[in-house]
Amino acid sequence: MELLKRALTLSVEERADLANSLLESLDDAADASVEAAWEAEVLRRMEEIDSGKVKPVSLAEARRRLSAALE
Repeated sequence: MELLKRALTLSVEERADLANSLLESLDDAADASVEAAWEAEVLRRMEEIDSGKVKPVSLAEARRRLSAALE
């Protein structure tokens, strides 16, 4: 609580900078697990394409399907 009391004595701009720095530090911590999850997902999808389990579609076709699904 002492740290909070000291932080609240800062100017609005200084508190905003501090808050931004603290939020960025949380993003950095989460990035490693998110990065690992995305890497696993990419590898899984590449495996599915390589094995023939799924077939890729063009960007135009993907957009067409998405538009149709949203209508």
